[in-house]
Amino acid sequence: MNSQFFWRAGSILGATGLGLGAFGAHGLVKVVGDNPKKLKNWETAAHFQLIHGVTLLALSSIPKTVRRIHPAAAPLMLTGTAMFSGSIYLLTLDVDKFRSLGPVTPLGGVAMIAGWAALLL
Repeated sequence: MNSQFFWRAGSILGATGLGLGAFGAHGLVKVVGDNPKKLKNWETAAHFQLIHGVTLLALSSIPKTVRRIHPAAAPLMLTGTAMFSGSIYLLTLDVDKFRSLGPVTPLGGVAMIAGWAALLL
């Protein structure tokens, strides 16, 4: 995958993260009630999604002639963000329906951490 793919992926993560964060701040309470844990979980998912969207934009902007980025960094961050934030969004909306996604959340977190660690290589 090339940097244009990760630029677009970062842009999508940013746009959807902003939209989902705004929904969490203004409309989620109408769906899940005034449950502080659910509202905080949603906020965390949106926050992590935005951070990793910007990170993908930054990584895809670095010319290969300036710095070599380990090829696993961006895919791990993208996959991890989708797994981590996506599973939290779904579990917040309906924990009974999406209970099987519970283990996906920490696996996504590990993938994001691995993506950051790959930047050290």
